Amino acid sequence: MNGMAHSNGRLAGKVAVITGAGSGMGRSMAVLFAEQGAKVVCADRSGEQDAIAAEIGDAAVAVHADVSVAADVRAMIGTAERHFGRLDVLCNNAGFGGPRKPIVEQDESTFDDVVAVNLKGVFLGMKYGIEAMLRTGGGSVVNTASSAALVGWKGHSVYAAAKGGVVQMTKCAALDYADRGVRVNAICPGMTWTGLAGASEENPAPPPDRKPPPQPMDRWGLPSELAAAALFLACDESSFVTGTALPVDGGYVAR
Repeated sequence: MNGMAHSNGRLAGKVAVITGAGSGMGRSMAVLFAEQGAKVVCADRSGEQDAIAAEIGDAAVAVHADVSVAADVRAMIGTAERHFGRLDVLCNNAGFGGPRKPIVEQDESTFDDVVAVNLKGVFLGMKYGIEAMLRTGGGSVVNTASSAALVGWKGHSVYAAAKGGVVQMTKCAALDYADRGVRVNAICPGMTWTGLAGASEENPAPPPDRKPPPQPMDRWGLPSELAAAALFLACDESSFVTGTALPVDGGYVAR
């Protein structure tokens, strides 16, 4: 993928930080954003961020970051500024689901872990990312929430609460900075074929015998489809869009 960036792409001249870039939706975002002209900071705590940055080539740099740790997030944003001179796009994508259990069976430690990554991680990303954007005139934040933030998911009370918090924090931050050149939006994926659902590099597409989730389109979403939605919100084509939570869920929320 070396030399993949296009000077006339939809993100030409932009610098993007993507968390959770080592796999799934984050990986697809990193590849697509680079193809569309962005310089990309690939952030993850798994170690896989190194491989995807190497795959992209000179347009990317890898950073080990735990988004629930403020020092890691500050360093992540600082890497974008040091290596590429600015920050224009931040995709707060890192997250995980936690165990699927009724609320009485959920552990306090699970609550703390899920909220730390899915909600606090987005808070820290926006806190330090927007600060950097304001230094250079603005930018676009794309937070990964979930369709579980908009409707109930049985057994996912903790995850849904954290993602619901992401949606509300997105709306409030959008109002905070609407007149200062920073747009803040969220995508709300439905059931998507990522590592959380059993995908892997060896099995990148849903197998025929893997029953699709109960979504009106009757199939799994693909990471590339979520990346395309994030690209729209990141680029200047959505310049009059802020404070939205966009379902990308095969019609799940509309049922």
